[in-house]
Amino acid sequence: MQCSQRLHGTAPIEEVTMALSAGGRIGLAGALVVGVAFGMARYAYGLTLPSIRADLGLSELLLGFISSATFAGYLAGLLLAGRLAARFGSRAPTTVGGICGALGAVIVTLAEPSGLLAVGVVLAGSAGGLVWAPYSDIVTRSVPLQQQPGALAIITTGTSGGLVLLGGLAVLAVLGSWRLAWAGIALAAVASALVNLRLVPKARPDPRPATRAGSSSLARTLRVPGAYSVAYFAVIVIYFTYAADVLERGALPAAAVPMLYAAIGFCGMVGVATGAFAQRLGSVRVAALCLVTVGVALALLGLATDSLTATAASACIFGVGYMTGSAVLAVWTAELAPERAGAAFTACLIVGALSSVTAPALAGAVIPDLGLGVLLLLTATVSLLSGVALMLHGSARKVRVGETRP
Repeated sequence: MQCSQRLHGTAPIEEVTMALSAGGRIGLAGALVVGVAFGMARYAYGLTLPSIRADLGLSELLLGFISSATFAGYLAGLLLAGRLAARFGSRAPTTVGGICGALGAVIVTLAEPSGLLAVGVVLAGSAGGLVWAPYSDIVTRSVPLQQQPGALAIITTGTSGGLVLLGGLAVLAVLGSWRLAWAGIALAAVASALVNLRLVPKARPDPRPATRAGSSSLARTLRVPGAYSVAYFAVIVIYFTYAADVLERGALPAAAVPMLYAAIGFCGMVGVATGAFAQRLGSVRVAALCLVTVGVALALLGLATDSLTATAASACIFGVGYMTGSAVLAVWTAELAPERAGAAFTACLIVGALSSVTAPALAGAVIPDLGLGVLLLLTATVSLLSGVALMLHGSARKVRVGETRP
């Protein structure tokens, strides 16, 4: 009987599942779901935009409107995730997010009229908001304390794997059709949702109402990570918004854009060690270093002009800062509010999403006068100074804590 099971392949799967710790199982499932929803579905529109424009003949105004709508979908997902978790348990938003990602990608794949395209893109964009934050609650409730930072870092770093796969799908879009890329995302979303249902335990609902006092206390607790979110997400979205423009203006090969995404994803894999970094250096210091790293990447991008070497170096450095910066926010909020980890992470993500909407609008207003290169250098300066300020805050806090010890 045992031999028969091995021939059919069921026993090895069970053995691998059983060999993984609770943190490993949830980390693996979360990395797959977040990688598809956040690393692929959320960024695929920008990557396939030139092909969509050429194929469907849509105006720049309409394409820009659809792009903004993806942020609205993401925000809606963030807000809906908490309600779903309160009513059905923390795993429910991750399941719904997987369904939205798959359904949205299928709709985009089949889209002809612009209205259908917009619906699909918004649904796909909402998946990232639905799936990311709930894993903070899942991890803090289901994973031993020592394993929690590592599990949270693994889940967030799933975005890197998603970006690598997205870069590969972008090659299909260049050689064949942009619809192939979205079809691949749909299949990946279904597969990740099934793995999530298999490995993540079903959690009981936690319908605790957020009182004003509780919300006020949480807001005070999250002042510093909230400020970090404003700066971090603003500089990140500027990089992603204008990196492709830099490549096009530098007359670099068409394959440079997929290579850029793949480089960011590969180098971002270092984010899997964020939990260990945070335990060793402290979350504040790691977050500060991430802002400095992203600032260096932005400066290189601004100075890259038509240098493929400088652009590649910028993408690699950015991948490290981007993924570690995302992972440390999950670890940091869980440390500060372990009983409300999901709510704390969601609050910072909402602040970051609002910052992501505002930053490109401000950038678009100043580019005609300053130029893209100057904008990127100014954004780099903001990122560097924010990192230095956060580092000084962390050092001052450490001194104050040391002085109060007996």
